[in-house]
Amino acid sequence: MEFFQLAAERYSVRKFTGQHLEQEVIDKILAAGHVAPTGCNYQPQRILVLNSDESIAKLKTCTKCHFNAPTAMLICYNQDECWTRKYDGASCGMVDASIVTTHMMLQAWELGVGTTWVMHFDPFAMRETCHIPENIEPVALLVMGYPAPDAKPLDLHSQFRPLKEVVNYEDFIG
Repeated sequence: MEFFQLAAERYSVRKFTGQHLEQEVIDKILAAGHVAPTGCNYQPQRILVLNSDESIAKLKTCTKCHFNAPTAMLICYNQDECWTRKYDGASCGMVDASIVTTHMMLQAWELGVGTTWVMHFDPFAMRETCHIPENIEPVALLVMGYPAPDAKPLDLHSQFRPLKEVVNYEDFIG
């Protein structure tokens, strides 16, 4: 599949079969995140794979946006390992974790695995439930699984603002 087709057809799946992902599929998804670019290639990402009924039950105590997915990955970054912009001290950890998540999300779709990127989770509950150290910052929860036969994108999936509203050349107009 060509990249644009992949990117255009992928949608947030909110209805899954109950089948956990096979280790081979998980490994391919993780490999896509592993080759994602990060600031100065410091690779601060840390990924927690949840692929058992027990771990998913714990996840459900941290978010209502689990969509009964049989598998999930929590993408975090190590605050101590991020490249930092010298001008203002901005850390690229959030950006790095987001790029990693995007790579994994697109790889999953190519493998026939549906995902939904969830940011609506309680980070304090997630820290406690998953024993996440203080220097590890949770960014994105990628719930995933094989789409149910009747899964479909939300109506807004194919609605986009005109490109001229979101792109400027030469000067930023607003």
